[in-house]
Amino acid sequence: MTKEETVKKEADSAKTSGSAKAMPDKAPDKEEKLVAKKAAPKAPAKKATKKAAVVAKSRVAKKEVIKTHQTHAKDTGSSKVQIAVLTNKIEMLSQHLKDHSKDKHSRRGLIGMVGKRRKLLRYLQMTDATQYAQVTKALGLRK
Repeated sequence: MTKEETVKKEADSAKTSGSAKAMPDKAPDKEEKLVAKKAAPKAPAKKATKKAAVVAKSRVAKKEVIKTHQTHAKDTGSSKVQIAVLTNKIEMLSQHLKDHSKDKHSRRGLIGMVGKRRKLLRYLQMTDATQYAQVTKALGLRK
């Protein structure tokens, strides 16, 4: 038996036994690859998550806070409104941290928000003391 005959015999026996060494007769065409790709199942669409519901609630809460503290219809950036929005966020994040005490990243965000609110309050106190008193009383910030 020649070398070529032994190689053919081994290939035939590998095909029949289902061995991993079996080589296909020809490589798949581009068309065959496309058909296989189209037949592959698609990933299911993402479902609404718990986080999305929380975000939706916080958006509604933010709009309500802005509506109660704005001085005119389009007032969304005045110091008074910014302080009220930050206070709302701080309260929500504080509640989150009571449940998740090891969440260090959120704690860092909370500390940044408190610092930003403190700066805004200082600015408001220097520029308009009466409005500062109204804001602190309405939000219950100073005792």
